[in-house]
Amino acid sequence: MQEQSGQLTIIGTPIGNLDDLSPRAARAMAEAELILVEDSRHAQRLFRHLGLQPKTLALHEHNERDLAPRIAERIAAGERIALLSDAGMPLLSDPGYPLLAALRARQLPVRVIPGPNAALAALVLSGLPSDRFAFEGFLPAKGGARRVRLDAVRAEPRTLIFYEAPHRIAATLQDMVAAFGAQRPAALCRELTKIYEECLRHSLGDLLALLAAAPEKLRGEMTLVVAGAPEAAPDQALADRVLTPLLAELPLAQAVRLAAAVSGIPHRVLYELALEKKRAMNAE
Repeated sequence: MQEQSGQLTIIGTPIGNLDDLSPRAARAMAEAELILVEDSRHAQRLFRHLGLQPKTLALHEHNERDLAPRIAERIAAGERIALLSDAGMPLLSDPGYPLLAALRARQLPVRVIPGPNAALAALVLSGLPSDRFAFEGFLPAKGGARRVRLDAVRAEPRTLIFYEAPHRIAATLQDMVAAFGAQRPAALCRELTKIYEECLRHSLGDLLALLAAAPEKLRGEMTLVVAGAPEAAPDQALADRVLTPLLAELPLAQAVRLAAAVSGIPHRVLYELALEKKRAMNAE
């Protein structure tokens, strides 16, 4: 990569509370020669909070593919440009990907200043498993396409994170009950970091009933976290049938590895079974 002073700085911005903006992010905005914003009117609130009057350019889903090559040229020429979305991290269900693809193709400098993110905040608040998760963003607005997408992740074992608009949340919950079952644990987080922040931790069916009984909760930015599908119980008979002859001929580790490849049963399940069999054989 050639030496140059131009670069793009991706900046995570508050999702509600303006005090969540980091000093580093504020400094980067003050130093930028141009700030790309999703909505210039929305960005002015943040700029007023910081006492800034920067030069801005709107970058949104309707113009980002056309603007990306031109912005890349400006960065290549040495301009320092910052990228913001209306709230949270750019590119995550927000504009920016075509621009990053153009910069990557030309190996132009990009840095990121992390900041608030509704998906991760909701995941932490949900009380659901957070070691493995899948961010699904916004589901399709039309019911048929939404149901197809939900069906595709019906058996996903990782915790699922969705963004949803208040006017669609009831319909989305109805479709999730049909796809995942009414008892699937979930959490609906709304107005994160704002005065009326709330995280409702219930089953999908209970969330749907709660919103029907309390329509005043159908307001604000919403993030829905849904527990992953429970793992199917392994076929013990198949595990025993595959593992027994292999253990008779091979070392334990090799027998387990081959049994997992043949049966599709998780390695850890077969390993525990193999240990039990070995202990039983030694006790005889």
